[in-house]
Amino acid sequence: MPENVPLDYSTDVTQLRTTPEDWDSVDPALLESMLVEMQAIRSFEEAVLRLAGSGLVHGPAHSSIGQEGAAVGSVMALRAADGVNGTHRGHHQFIAKGLHYLRPEGYRTVDGIKGDEIVEFLQRTLQEVLGLSGGFSGGRGGSMHLQWMEAGALGTNAIVGGGVPLAAGNAWAQRHEQRQDDAGQDTGGVTVTYFGDGASNIGSTLETFNLAAAWKLPLCFFVENNHYAVSTHVDEVTAESRLALRGPGFGIRSWYVDGMDPLAVYMAQQQAVEHMRSGAGATLIEADTYRYFHQNGPFPGSAFGYRTKDEEKQWRQRDPIQRVITEMQRRDLLSDGDTRDLIQRIDETVEEIVQNLTEDDPTSERAQARRIRPELWPDPNTVDHGIRSEPDLSNEVAILDDLAHDPVTPVRFVDAIADVLHHRMSDDPGIVVMGEDIHRLKGGTNGATRGLKEAFPERVLGTPISENAFAGLAGGLALTARFKPVVEFMYSDFLFVAADQVFNQIGKARHMFGGQTSMPVVLRSKVAMGAGYGSQHSMDPAGIFATSPGWRIVAPSNAADYIGLMNSALDLDDPVLVLEHVDLYGQESTVPDRAPDYRLPVGQAAIRREGKDLTVLSYLNMVELALQASEEREDLDAEVIDLRWLDRASFDWATVGESIKKTNNVLIVEQGPLGTSYGTWVAEEIQRRFFDHLDQPVERVTGREAAPSISKVLEAAANADLDDVHHGFDRAARNLGLSPKR
Repeated sequence: MPENVPLDYSTDVTQLRTTPEDWDSVDPALLESMLVEMQAIRSFEEAVLRLAGSGLVHGPAHSSIGQEGAAVGSVMALRAADGVNGTHRGHHQFIAKGLHYLRPEGYRTVDGIKGDEIVEFLQRTLQEVLGLSGGFSGGRGGSMHLQWMEAGALGTNAIVGGGVPLAAGNAWAQRHEQRQDDAGQDTGGVTVTYFGDGASNIGSTLETFNLAAAWKLPLCFFVENNHYAVSTHVDEVTAESRLALRGPGFGIRSWYVDGMDPLAVYMAQQQAVEHMRSGAGATLIEADTYRYFHQNGPFPGSAFGYRTKDEEKQWRQRDPIQRVITEMQRRDLLSDGDTRDLIQRIDETVEEIVQNLTEDDPTSERAQARRIRPELWPDPNTVDHGIRSEPDLSNEVAILDDLAHDPVTPVRFVDAIADVLHHRMSDDPGIVVMGEDIHRLKGGTNGATRGLKEAFPERVLGTPISENAFAGLAGGLALTARFKPVVEFMYSDFLFVAADQVFNQIGKARHMFGGQTSMPVVLRSKVAMGAGYGSQHSMDPAGIFATSPGWRIVAPSNAADYIGLMNSALDLDDPVLVLEHVDLYGQESTVPDRAPDYRLPVGQAAIRREGKDLTVLSYLNMVELALQASEEREDLDAEVIDLRWLDRASFDWATVGESIKKTNNVLIVEQGPLGTSYGTWVAEEIQRRFFDHLDQPVERVTGREAAPSISKVLEAAANADLDDVHHGFDRAARNLGLSPKR
């Protein structure tokens, strides 16, 4: 018979309960502040629900009434410099962090929330919830996207689990800076990421559990288990609903606590903070709590049939605010009159804020109807402002074109990647390089990070296979404004694995949060068409990124351009996708001998061959094929333009437009599939901008509809090649009434 031996976890999970002795011994000032902050959150959220009931909240109003104890108890154990982020239901955490930041010494019940700075904070928060220009993000974030970086409120997030990897980036920055400063065990910052029971099943959350534990990040995963993901009970979707038990499986020290007991939450968070500040790594707290209202709006869950009124009544009897009031009254720290006065003062302050933002609605037939004051709305003309930064063109740096007469040396494309990264990391201690296997194999799977791990061991991070986690960590690093992450995706298809972090988080962050923060993420990825790696390792993502807000795209066709484009990408405060093609890695081209410090200006294409009959637009490896085809043609004198910058904001319409006005004909040449073709939007934009200058429709060379297959024959058939380029020339010639010749 086999012997079954139970295995132990490498860390503990415990339940923390408070005792009467804990409540008797706690500092009265802590209880006062706890009560004031929780009541401020509740009064604020009750006002939001009233506004929602009147139709004045555009979009959802995810209230956290009932969950105040979890937020306040947790935040009170933090320092001002510690960071927090949360989910779509994040008013309570955001307000708790802001109140604690503004008055870390605490609040008194006799004062409530007095103070101009407190009122201004709550008013700006409500303005953001209502989508007004005076909000923290200028109304662009609304109820679900609240950010105040000064206070350590890193941003709440509408994607379930979406903010968890971002918090890991902030935690990595804290750990790195603590180590760099060598300031001792008790000085480092920590980060708390709040999410619910629903997000505990999200892949990005679980990926980040693993990464944070492996790297011993000072990150607390705070699970507010309110039992319902919209209307689905936690017991319906997981076999183990004690979510704190997930932590030890990843090596994460974990606690379970009654989230309706603010003191218990506070004490558990204290223990977690002590664990993290000592350098012992990530923690997890599950707070068992309850939201009194439905997922969204001013009605209880029972109104929608998925909860009973009896269940709601039982949870309300455990109300966290009433729990503190009861304990304070038991210790003669508070009377019934004091309680009523406190609630009234806070309610009046919040109502005054509401009145400041609204006015009587003269257009309504309803009595006492209110509306948002019209002058508080954002200017519609600013709708596209802040999607990306304005490039700083004032730097006194060498431009590649200025080095035309410098001595040159042949350099392989892949070596240029390693050389420019080494040079920039030497100059900028904020550049961090990460990706799968980049620290091994003499520079990763292609050698593009050769020598970097040896030179910068703390800033070259070999990641787990967890694209959501490390892409999000890079976004969180960038949000600190102290680091510039360079992320390698081994294959471009893997970007889809991290699509939430790449498109919903990194790409949208600057605009969504009203330009409060920059997002200088450089994402390197290779296009492996023709390498025999099949459908899931071969895509060209340019067409997808070009239609996604926030991203810039560069596509170098030679080693010299790579250096100039990467330097420019690292200068920007925007996310930049740097595309590399496997066909180019081994190719040599001449690079100026001067140190790799030159730039290629943002938005500058290059005319590789001048001509008068046909404008050919291309990028990456297809530039060389377009040039080769042009030299072999007798019928058309083609002007070949290497686009280099592919995103909408950086596209060089000046150069392209002048060429079109000269040739009156356009051929777009790319290698990838028709469905995700980059040329689709370029062709449409050319027809719109230059219709009067075109003698024929824009012609295009692309691959077939199918993604490349493993079969060498089918792969060649799927991708565009030199023959396809010639066929594109043939079509252009026939449209002009010429006989194709080559």
